Amino acid sequence: MKKILIATIAILLSPVVLLAQSSKVFDDLSLPSKILKMDRKYAIYLPPDYEASKRSYPVLYLLHGSGDDQTGWVQFGEIQHFADKGIADGTATPMIIVMPDGNTGRRGYFNDIKGDWNYEDFFFQELIPYIEKNYRAKTDKRSRAISGLSMGGGGTFIYALHHPELFSSACPLSAAIGPITLEDARASVIRTLPNAADSVITKYYNRQSVMSLINNMPDAQKKAVRWFGEVGDDDALSDGNCLVHIAMRKKGIDHEFRVVDGAHTWTVWRGALPKVLSFVSDAFHQF
Repeated sequence: MKKILIATIAILLSPVVLLAQSSKVFDDLSLPSKILKMDRKYAIYLPPDYEASKRSYPVLYLLHGSGDDQTGWVQFGEIQHFADKGIADGTATPMIIVMPDGNTGRRGYFNDIKGDWNYEDFFFQELIPYIEKNYRAKTDKRSRAISGLSMGGGGTFIYALHHPELFSSACPLSAAIGPITLEDARASVIRTLPNAADSVITKYYNRQSVMSLINNMPDAQKKAVRWFGEVGDDDALSDGNCLVHIAMRKKGIDHEFRVVDGAHTWTVWRGALPKVLSFVSDAFHQF
């Protein structure tokens, strides 16, 4: 009789236990930014055991592409489904996933050349500290990773190359890599600043070109970040991504790079997401 009673109680309580252990996604949160002089939205994924535990978690910053906002990876990328599945089958470690909005009012993840929109400063000086203060997020380099698609893939490259001391892994997908040559940078800059001096253009190129950053990377930093990249073979950005791959090989930078069947579509990015979660988890794990 006692065994039957215990079994009955367990069955009755099981939905409550399952509910307590479900992951959570919030896609309309915001934080104030003094740098950008406005509130900035973000979405966040909290793993299934977040509410039931007291431990801290590694963090993946996941950047959307042009035209999307912080809900892109939630709605079209199905981040909750893929993260839950990866954690359940052991290919991904429980992690916090932060998806900032790069499209509120102004678009892009970089500091504007005119100096009136410093999103990169916001990301490092306000967003990361805010996440690490308000969530149980680990704060060491090994426990922090970044990924993104298209415009967000470019942001992934630039952020990890600017701050290799902050990220263990970087996974640019179908990345918009920015100007390939100095002349490409000149054509881009003069659309915003027609009378820009050569020194301004050169400074912009050296800081915002993935190719320039890779080619000038100090040898001591070549192994500072683990890299995984992917692009569709029918993607208009595939040429630039392949050029970056070649540059990284010539520079001796260890990385994984895949050209897969597909175009510049969510089909490719959803297919890449499980691989990204597994790749960053390899660094998150304790050995």
